[in-house]
Amino acid sequence: MSHAPLRLLLVYGGRPGGRTERLRQAAEAGIASAGPGLELISRHALTCGPDELLASQGVLLGTPEHFGYMSGALKDFFDRTYYPAEGRTRGLPYALIVSAGNDGTGTTRAVERIVTGYGWSAIAPPLIVVGDPNDAALEQAHELGGTLAAGLLAGIF
Repeated sequence: MSHAPLRLLLVYGGRPGGRTERLRQAAEAGIASAGPGLELISRHALTCGPDELLASQGVLLGTPEHFGYMSGALKDFFDRTYYPAEGRTRGLPYALIVSAGNDGTGTTRAVERIVTGYGWSAIAPPLIVVGDPNDAALEQAHELGGTLAAGLLAGIF
């Protein structure tokens, strides 16, 4: 009997070459380091929809902070997926990475309010990186991605 692979969806906003992209790449490397048996679906928020969300067993969100709020792209993802996924993703484990210019708290509050409506479960506190990501911040993103992936593979989440 064939089983569908575990899928981890990484949904991100931001622009190519930006700070969020660097954090996303570090998180993707962490996910890959967890080992085989997990399929990573990494999509810019503007190109990701309900089908990818509903086919996933975990979600990692990455967003820049824009005016104390999440990126418009991530908000658009939420707007387009909420009703098609309503009641169908309860308990989904997720993690959040915020590339902040201020302190990231407004962005974090906004995302947490929305994911509460989905019924998702945070696997760790949000990773908020203020300014340019240094080596320590990139390592934290790597660890967060790896932790989410390893937890899915082990059946913990």
